[in-house]
Amino acid sequence: MLTTGPRGTKDILPDTIGQWLYVEKTVRDICDLYGYKEIRTPIFEHTELFLRGIGETTDVVEKEMYTFIDRGKRSLTLRPENTAATVRAYLEHKLYADIAVNKLFYIGSMFRYDRPQAGRYREFHQFGVEALGTLNPAIDAEIIMLAVQFLKTLGLNDLKLALNSVGCPNCRPVYRERLQEFFRDKLEELCSDCRSRYDRNPMRILDCKNEHCKELSMGAPNITDCLCDECTDHFEQVKSLLTEAGIEFELDPRLVRGLDYYTKTAFEIQYAPLGAQSAVAGGGRYDGLIEECGGSPTPAIGFAVGLERVLLALEKQALLPEVSQAMDVFVVALGATAQKPAFKLLCDLRAKSIKASMDFAGRSLKAQMKQANKAMARYVVMLGENEVNDSCVILKDMITSDQEKIAIKEVVNKLYAEVKD
Repeated sequence: MLTTGPRGTKDILPDTIGQWLYVEKTVRDICDLYGYKEIRTPIFEHTELFLRGIGETTDVVEKEMYTFIDRGKRSLTLRPENTAATVRAYLEHKLYADIAVNKLFYIGSMFRYDRPQAGRYREFHQFGVEALGTLNPAIDAEIIMLAVQFLKTLGLNDLKLALNSVGCPNCRPVYRERLQEFFRDKLEELCSDCRSRYDRNPMRILDCKNEHCKELSMGAPNITDCLCDECTDHFEQVKSLLTEAGIEFELDPRLVRGLDYYTKTAFEIQYAPLGAQSAVAGGGRYDGLIEECGGSPTPAIGFAVGLERVLLALEKQALLPEVSQAMDVFVVALGATAQKPAFKLLCDLRAKSIKASMDFAGRSLKAQMKQANKAMARYVVMLGENEVNDSCVILKDMITSDQEKIAIKEVVNKLYAEVKD
């Protein structure tokens, strides 16, 4: 157990961290383009925030949360998603006081107890965007455009955008009654989870992953047939704006998303080459969540992207760039006499923003040259006792194998000119 990580977790090692940084840089570039500012919330929150925000009938709350009691006898939960935490921060710090519409994004770890599989872990990472403070359908379209552009910028073009409206508290009761009527004579055939959802939240039955429940729900009434005038008008405007922006979408009346706080617009972006686990992004409106968390009625919308899924898709399509971790210079010190001047040289190189490293194990010339090759160093600077006495170094070009003797006081400027050229 001491040398094995917990099930459902994954170490991100130095040879792959460059891929993560590439994706994260794309996140920040896109969000900067759209005017979204980064927010970072704690990894754990009061459990009540997720019970009220996500919904007690959701799989996340019922089965997947990592909840614990701290030494102060408080119930805390590792965040299973970041929207509720962002709303809490929005209210606590009164972000609404200075800006009418807060446009925020985050990148971070989330935690859910789930069966680990390809692209899905118990600790996983999400990039998400939230826009709080407006009901304008244009912000729905902008949020969806941002998600699509992010994925396309990475090279993922075989995307399917599924779109639906899940209504509001005014029209959803009508749909609830129709669903209950539809499933009434099928109730005994549903799984135990769906039988409990029948009275509490029958819409959740449509999101069940059980294959038999999926079959039983075929032919269920569509929520779009029950929408009130306000929700219908909002949905029509969102569709019109997406069409105007050239964003293709498919209507999916069965798309309800997995969390209770969604209202009106709901969407999911799928990447077909991933197969069964094709969803890479999803989100929608949550106009009642801020009020549920103790604030004034405030409309909002957002989405989240699973970064592990995105990286898996990029890897499968050979879209991950080669990220160079090569050093500019490797300093080889031979013998105790050379250690101090070699270290001073190392410091001088770094002061000039030259990527430099050296051996700290006192190994042989052959072993140090091997280490320089492993570091993919462009140049090697060698000095031993004779070089120290002569105030010089031997500079080797690792591509051409040419080497020359040069005064130690001149080598930094020469390397700076070579590296920065």
